[in-house]
Amino acid sequence: MPTIAEQANEIKATAASRLPAEVVAVFGSEQAALAAAGIPAGAVSVGDRLAPFALPDATGRTRTLEELTADGPAVIVFYRGGWCPYCNITLRTYQRDLLPQLAAYSARLVAISPETPDASLSTQEKAELGYAVLSDTAAELATALGITFQPSEDGLTAQRELGVDIRTTRADHGTLLPMPTVLIVDRDHVVRFVDIHPDYTGRTETNDILTALETLPS
Repeated sequence: MPTIAEQANEIKATAASRLPAEVVAVFGSEQAALAAAGIPAGAVSVGDRLAPFALPDATGRTRTLEELTADGPAVIVFYRGGWCPYCNITLRTYQRDLLPQLAAYSARLVAISPETPDASLSTQEKAELGYAVLSDTAAELATALGITFQPSEDGLTAQRELGVDIRTTRADHGTLLPMPTVLIVDRDHVVRFVDIHPDYTGRTETNDILTALETLPS
């Protein structure tokens, strides 16, 4: 099976051949700028203890950190939204390659974006995801964890030229986004693994998550 990085490279290659050159240049410039800026100072790190949170899932049911870690560690995935092709390949890859292996660690998987429950439901159904997809209104939780960024105006304009307005699937109609991030949190809500990608085309590979789970204290 292809890695997430290999799938992301295919998306980039397809975009380079099919999208207007000026749009490709804008996205490339934005990705380079985000990568150069790096991980924000004060971002969540290993050893931090997460504060309790409660977020609605795709059906509107409230899911809590306490519930997610009731039986073991939680693998928490922050993604930009269902409009993001890099997010979609990642969520599908986790469904196929990660989710079936989590029972061995008594771990739960959850994905979080700033989109509404309705938008999350659409993402969940299209990707046939068997794990919870939560809504983080206005990216408040992601902001508290120090992993948000503001897309460039040029990037937002280029997206709208392609028919994508990220404001339309959000209750706050905002544009603040989480950096693609994976956290593993233990039953005491202590962060045991963090992988933050300032360049939104980068993602955490399944094997890295499994390796981290294997090293957790029992």
